[in-house]
Amino acid sequence: MSMAKGGKKKAAPGDVASNRQASFRFEFLDKVEAGMVLLGTEVKALRTTGAQLKDGYAAIHDGELWLHNVHIPPYAPASRDNHDPERARKLLVSRRELDRLGGRIQEKGLTLVPTRVYFRGPFAKVEIALARGKDRFDKRESIRERETKRDMQRALREANR
Repeated sequence: MSMAKGGKKKAAPGDVASNRQASFRFEFLDKVEAGMVLLGTEVKALRTTGAQLKDGYAAIHDGELWLHNVHIPPYAPASRDNHDPERARKLLVSRRELDRLGGRIQEKGLTLVPTRVYFRGPFAKVEIALARGKDRFDKRESIRERETKRDMQRALREANR
């Protein structure tokens, strides 16, 4: 799986957008798949240009799950009938799942973070992770683990030559 130099790597082949920095900033405890309520121009923009999830988060308001701070760029051919790129988007999960998430995020330090956006058939889905923020020590440990894993892979490649 080689890539052109400078190309962005996505988490999975069908992904529209992925939040790779989230795994560095948070420790994931659980993941949930949710549908997104989108406008037509948002769906077209997702298919052509993707989305930006870096500062995104999900929250429960009035018994509904909402996605905030996810940037879906305007769809160029729709000029005047375009959507607001930063609008809050409703997420679709079962009532049981919503109640379970609501109970878990009451715990101190837990939040809901979007990790990836993808299409399953014609439907846009978002993967939401229940996450706990890492402190500086945890981040250093993540970097150390990543570097040792990279060194091991490099050593295996050298040994196989």
